[in-house]
Amino acid sequence: QVQLVESGGGLVQAGGSLRLSCAASGRTFSDYTMGWFRQAAGKERESVAVITWSYGSTYYADSVKGRFTISRDNAKNTVSLQMNSLKPEDTAVYYCAAYYRGSYRYADTDRYDYWGQGTQVTVSS
Repeated sequence: QVQLVESGGGLVQAGGSLRLSCAASGRTFSDYTMGWFRQAAGKERESVAVITWSYGSTYYADSVKGRFTISRDNAKNTVSLQMNSLKPEDTAVYYCAAYYRGSYRYADTDRYDYWGQGTQVTVSS
């Protein structure tokens, strides 16, 4: 089992920044590809950013490229999402998720083994 706890959400004005963190406990964190997903009201959950377990490669949704940065610290068992230049359309519940030795189809929610409880991000215009 892996337990994931997100933090750092909140209310911010458009153009502002937030940093989300996800603390993991349980099994070997470095064996997991980590992803950040979000789900806006009335919409499906979507992939935002991924960082792989093996080489630390990163992948981003087109809508956040150049604005968001995902990073991980295997020594601290954490993954973070730095979000800059936030827009109202970034408003959603953000979730971190863990995919054991994930090596493909990173955007697919059903590939992930564990999920956090989510943290709300609200961007006002």
